[in-house]
Amino acid sequence: MNIVVAVKQVPDLIEELEINEEGTGLDPDVLSFVLNEFDDHALEEALLLKEEAGATVTVVGVDTTGELDQALYTAIAKGADKAVKIVGDFEEGERMPTPIMARLLADAIREMDYDLVFVGVQAADDLDGQVAPMLAALLGLPHVGVVVGVEKADGAVKVHKEFWGGITADVLVETPAVLGIQAARQAPRYAPVSRVRQAMKEATIEEIEVDDLPEAPDASVCRMFIPEATGRAEMLEGDEEAVAGKIVEILKERGLV
Repeated sequence: MNIVVAVKQVPDLIEELEINEEGTGLDPDVLSFVLNEFDDHALEEALLLKEEAGATVTVVGVDTTGELDQALYTAIAKGADKAVKIVGDFEEGERMPTPIMARLLADAIREMDYDLVFVGVQAADDLDGQVAPMLAALLGLPHVGVVVGVEKADGAVKVHKEFWGGITADVLVETPAVLGIQAARQAPRYAPVSRVRQAMKEATIEEIEVDDLPEAPDASVCRMFIPEATGRAEMLEGDEEAVAGKIVEILKERGLV
């Protein structure tokens, strides 16, 4: 079984974020990037399948930050077998539209030997959850999203899919297929710094160079801004009856009741 895991880097939300001068996005000059949390879970689920079924794991990503090598070497240190980086004349640090990223990934994966493609169900910088279904459509493959576990079956995989209210269902999916991973069966493993450094010395990252970006529609951001404070909350004190009475008075004053 051959598994391809698509990964991307996103702004580190622990760090303070700043908006660019145009007010249309984050300032890439002050951003630090980390591996998308859901992609880390996708990698972990692939590594679990490797341990259980002898799979080969290939990690691939579009280098929009200039820092993807660190994430790829870390993936190898965790147990991935190969790493592929898509490079080109990208706006470094800028968010790449989902349709374009899906097309670049599809062009690269199409040339690989794969049975399954794992993608994080969403990413912190868009939250649209569309890379996996777009990738499946471009590759002409079935897709299952919000996956919380994958097991090998005869000529297929048994996929544990989560629905609303914590309901889960098992779906038998023939391969090849694209799966949007929400959570691995266990927390993503830690790669010691020494192992990452060893991967940097011994492993090779394959590069795929893109000359021209594909054209694809995308929503444009008109304005991005920090929430503006317009006033302070009024705290109501007293027992339930007193607070309820004050709420009614406020609603009447503002003509709401």
